[in-house]
Amino acid sequence: MKKKLISALLCVSMVATMLVGCGDNGSTDEGSAGGATAGDDAEAGDDAEATGDEGGSASAEGGKVYYLNFKPESDDMWQQIAAEYTDLTGTEVKVVTAASGQYEATLTSEIVKEDAPTLFQINGPVGYQNWKDYCMDLKDTDYYSWLLDKSLAIEGEDGGVYGIPYVVEGYGIIYNQAIMDKYFATEDAKAASMDEINNFAKLKEVVEDMTAKKDELEIEGVFASTSLLPGEDWRWQTHLANLPVYYELKDKDVTDIDELEFTYADNFKNIFDLYINNSCSAPGTLTTMDVTSSMAEFALGQVAMVQNGNWGWGQINDVAGNTVTESDVKFLPIYTGVDGEENQGLCVGTENFYCVNSKASEADQAATIAFLEWLYSSAEGKNHVTNDLGFIAPFNTFEDSEKPTDPLAQEVLRYMEDSSKTSVSWNFTIFPSQSFKDDFGFALGDYCNGSKTWDDVVETVKTRWAEEKAATTAE
Repeated sequence: MKKKLISALLCVSMVATMLVGCGDNGSTDEGSAGGATAGDDAEAGDDAEATGDEGGSASAEGGKVYYLNFKPESDDMWQQIAAEYTDLTGTEVKVVTAASGQYEATLTSEIVKEDAPTLFQINGPVGYQNWKDYCMDLKDTDYYSWLLDKSLAIEGEDGGVYGIPYVVEGYGIIYNQAIMDKYFATEDAKAASMDEINNFAKLKEVVEDMTAKKDELEIEGVFASTSLLPGEDWRWQTHLANLPVYYELKDKDVTDIDELEFTYADNFKNIFDLYINNSCSAPGTLTTMDVTSSMAEFALGQVAMVQNGNWGWGQINDVAGNTVTESDVKFLPIYTGVDGEENQGLCVGTENFYCVNSKASEADQAATIAFLEWLYSSAEGKNHVTNDLGFIAPFNTFEDSEKPTDPLAQEVLRYMEDSSKTSVSWNFTIFPSQSFKDDFGFALGDYCNGSKTWDDVVETVKTRWAEEKAATTAE
């Protein structure tokens, strides 16, 4: 599937971000910090916040669009896109953005309202099971027909298509080439170039030497802060956690598992300890850190590295006083000490799938599909997708010249093109629940604070995975 997708992306056309966000956001993957209040008829409920612009009702004949956005960091751009489309077509487009870590809660609150979202997103098969009663079959749309690799779509048991991926993203360790070059020039440096850093042992050796030389390098730490503030921890309990799950599933030759043995727990600990012990922030302070602050530390040249995805370029580029130059922003795979990882690439995939509300009126459904098709086929829409949202879009409507130009998206493409590297697939779409991820994040915070041992973290992961998988099966 990977080769099929890559070939098509390179030959025909070419999106991350959290959280969660993440995310993951979610997902995942998932957004970063953010979120304010929505309009009067788009309140997100007692336990969630949302941001967005409000508009009046469009005519029944033309229908209207209400998109519930997942990523707070892209809210401003979505508002601009909505306004442009409304000016162009007369169709009302309202965008409401859920606060970081609150997408499911916000969607739960909004979907039952009379003015419910007509367009929303799910994070894969698990998300589809939660929201399948609200997902319209999109199999007969042009939008689906443009998908390069149709195996990526979310299908129902009836063969219908209920979720369409709208972006391919990649994540790893982002590094500042200028700082690394400065390190390579130091006396007794542990490597002469980034080419030598192709496994965890060498990465650890270099990072710890850089920490010892941080004054000489004029940095506050090698890594940016490991954001473990609740709702901001998707980079670790989802994105970083994907690696041990990926390798365990690979060993067992399965695509899902009811009981996670966490075979690669020590490998997770390897890189997590390297992050927190060679950071610009002390481990005991990390439960107060958010993603935006972490990315700003990198943008301001205070640190050399930060784990995140290609969606993070906007956060880096938009920081006031940014000192890192575009040509110096590069990716390194997340090495954890697994045998053969010298051939490992970035973590590449998607957990972002658009769904159209099956309970919306036919006019609103038609308006929503038309909006998506404009966004992914018109010159104006594709420009927004590629250059403003930073998406590597998996559709054949994108010409070769319409590939993303930002440095991190280009790095994702570079790794995907390298036949010697094997991308790590995104498996966090099978993570049993947000509750599992939240508890994993809490356990990591307690570990950093010294109130839990690593064995406690491992037990939490294994127990909560099994409990949440069993609960999902029972439902």
